[in-house]
Amino acid sequence: MTINLPRKLSHLPNSLPLDGAVRIELVEGVPRFRASSLVQGRIETLLIKQKQSALTSEEETELDGYEELDDYLSLVNRIIRNTSLIQNEI
Repeated sequence: MTINLPRKLSHLPNSLPLDGAVRIELVEGVPRFRASSLVQGRIETLLIKQKQSALTSEEETELDGYEELDDYLSLVNRIIRNTSLIQNEI
C-alpha cells in the first residue's frame, strides 16, 4: 500500500487563527481533527466570493493554505483511524 503524503507546509495561512483553529471530536471513541467553525466559515466566505467574482491574490493564497491544512488534517485522521482499526484487530 502506498501513502501519498502531502508536501511540507512552508507556512500557515496568515489569516488562520492560531487559537481555536482546529477542533477535536470523538467518532466511535476515535479522535477526529476538523477545522473550527470559525475557519470553516472563512473558507465558505472565500468559496462564495470565488463563485461570484475573482479572488484577490491574497485570498487565493489564503484559500490554498486552507486546502493544504485540510490535506494534513485528513492525513492525520486517516493515520489515527487506521491505527485504531489495527489495534482493535489485535
